[in-house]
Amino acid sequence: MPLMTHFPVGKLDYRLLEKLLALNPVRDPRVIVGPRIGEDAAVIDFGEKYLVVKTDPVTFTAKRIGWYTVNINANDIATMGATPKWFLVTILLPEGKTDKRLVSQIFRDIIEATRALQITLCGGHTEISYKIDRPIIVGHMLGEVEKHKLVVNTRARPGDDLLLTKGIAIEGTAIIAREKEAVLRNKFGSKFVKRAQAFLDNPGLSVVKDALLANSVARIHAMHDPTEGGLATGVLELAKVSGTGVIIDEERIPCYPETEEICKFYNIQPFGLIASGALLIAVDPGITKEVIAILTKNGIVCTPIGKLTEKSEGLKLLRNGKSVKMQTFRVDEITKVL
Repeated sequence: MPLMTHFPVGKLDYRLLEKLLALNPVRDPRVIVGPRIGEDAAVIDFGEKYLVVKTDPVTFTAKRIGWYTVNINANDIATMGATPKWFLVTILLPEGKTDKRLVSQIFRDIIEATRALQITLCGGHTEISYKIDRPIIVGHMLGEVEKHKLVVNTRARPGDDLLLTKGIAIEGTAIIAREKEAVLRNKFGSKFVKRAQAFLDNPGLSVVKDALLANSVARIHAMHDPTEGGLATGVLELAKVSGTGVIIDEERIPCYPETEEICKFYNIQPFGLIASGALLIAVDPGITKEVIAILTKNGIVCTPIGKLTEKSEGLKLLRNGKSVKMQTFRVDEITKVL
């Protein structure tokens, strides 16, 4: 009998996940958007507005974990065009390692993040669990949106411009700089490491402002925040849900110098490194300038990086003037470092 192959750390393979989700199709007509590869949250009809709901954990790092959890869940609400409003959290704490200081810091981080985004912490659960070696937090975010402002990624279509706010691998850069501080300080110096660690706040992990501003000026076809698996996986998920292909101009992908140096040092690809902090936006070319203008006016860099194409063209990179197959990442590049 052949040995069972174990899955690697990270997201479940999307092909298997699709098969599993197909076993239980959504039958409630009030569920407007159910579980689907490439959509960031569920959408439920609540009368005059839509309720947008998301759950997401933080597992790669324990530092500022409460702050992380609020922001990554709020991001997924905002990419649907909704305003994040209410937050619930499940906090699992390690046996033999949990004290008042640890718990207090997690709660302070959660409160700081919810206040900054004007979100109400309204419930959850805490417990000390055995057989875990670090805190694990699962966030549950709810938001609401006017029905005509809902952004559903199935609306993206061939010919759309693909825009990216800020730059790639913001989250991955910050996590590695925090988890590998001593090694990186020895290699690059304290100022470099401090800059990289500060990526959580500048350019920042939140894309709530990015998404709500973009959605305020015109009908956005799609928005997606690339997270685990980096920009490459974000692009793959967007193409999957919209039934399109993609061509990305590699030279136009914004990447911070700190990110490039850290990735070079650890021999990893920034294109596949966890990327919260950036936002993919698919828009009709006729409104591209308008979207870029309002984001720029509000201090958010926005760069056209490619176009959506026909599905038959697949996922491509424009490299040195030639079209090549885009690399995909089954496992996030950060797993090679942590």
